[in-house]
Amino acid sequence: MSVVTSIEDLRILAKRRVPRMFYDYADSGSWTESTYRSNTSDFAKIKLRQRVAVDMRDRTLATEMIGEPVSMPMALAPTGLTGMQHADGEILAARAAVKAGIPFTLSTMSICSMEDIAEATGKPFWFQLYVMRDREFAANLIDRAKKAGCSALVLTLDLQILGQRHKDIKNGLSAPPKPTLTNLINLSTKLRWCLGMLGTRRRTFGNIVGHAKGVDDMSSLSSWTSQQFDPALSWDDVKWIKDRWGGKLILKGILDAEDAELALGSGADALIVSNHGGRQLDGAMSSIEALPGIVSAVGSKIEVHMDGGIRSGQDVLKAIALGAKGTYIGRAFLYGLGAKGEEGVTAAIEIIRKELDITMALCGLRDIKTVTGNILVR
Repeated sequence: MSVVTSIEDLRILAKRRVPRMFYDYADSGSWTESTYRSNTSDFAKIKLRQRVAVDMRDRTLATEMIGEPVSMPMALAPTGLTGMQHADGEILAARAAVKAGIPFTLSTMSICSMEDIAEATGKPFWFQLYVMRDREFAANLIDRAKKAGCSALVLTLDLQILGQRHKDIKNGLSAPPKPTLTNLINLSTKLRWCLGMLGTRRRTFGNIVGHAKGVDDMSSLSSWTSQQFDPALSWDDVKWIKDRWGGKLILKGILDAEDAELALGSGADALIVSNHGGRQLDGAMSSIEALPGIVSAVGSKIEVHMDGGIRSGQDVLKAIALGAKGTYIGRAFLYGLGAKGEEGVTAAIEIIRKELDITMALCGLRDIKTVTGNILVR
């Protein structure tokens, strides 16, 4: 594929270049994948008002997310195993985000560690925290994030229990991949990926191995992770995390207006309307469908962000029109990463940026801060 013009072009290329288990890990949902699909398809139901004969010069997409200046209202979402889509994937994505002037969010379940990102970029980034039963380890993660210069903590609330993703089970997902016959046959067709992995030392969970008690290698890590996600996570834990962190806190995984109202008392600075990319409760509302109700419930009392299903600049614009102050892309940048490394992540960001800019203009506006629901057909 010589000319890339859309996120879909990057997805097709990534599917060719990334080993099946890691491509499937990124590009799948739980159970029947109905919520995973509706996250994207529900955007298409929202129609835009085209305006003409308006001054479209001097446009700007610049705004702020949690008080930080951003070149456009979008961040790179936390995604696990990013370094298995491409060697040193988190480092490459973080560099692309820095160049683009948007935040990068590192997952707890990343391959590159937070110290790797800090060293590679020299810039503040955001860190996404999963709360483990081992509270000492969770506290150490928070302290390491402070030391690494993270400017915001993103607390994921919707993974107390892991949703079943059929493809991961069938593929025998592991990082690095186990040397089974099926895997070896698939890897033999992914030479570019294999050469990249041979050239890096980062092949397992960098934030965990060597930091959590009793986890020194892959065999011990597998049993540890299966036991560590905490089903007892509560709003009291959110307060403990806020106090321990002391900085900007974003709550990820809010999909219900009642939970959004509870978030108001948590001390958080923002919440992310999200269903974990359709990877947790299959049959839940799409993020874009849930967004207006949550915005209505909390008003301007807390900053509302949104992730799930964004594949274009038009999707970003629709989310902003429905009240989001910021958006996140996960799969969209992973496709770029798997397709072309750092260059591909940059391409994904720029595709969305260009679509957002042109669509905003055709809706008759020049400043992203002036976008409201008036640009939507009711």
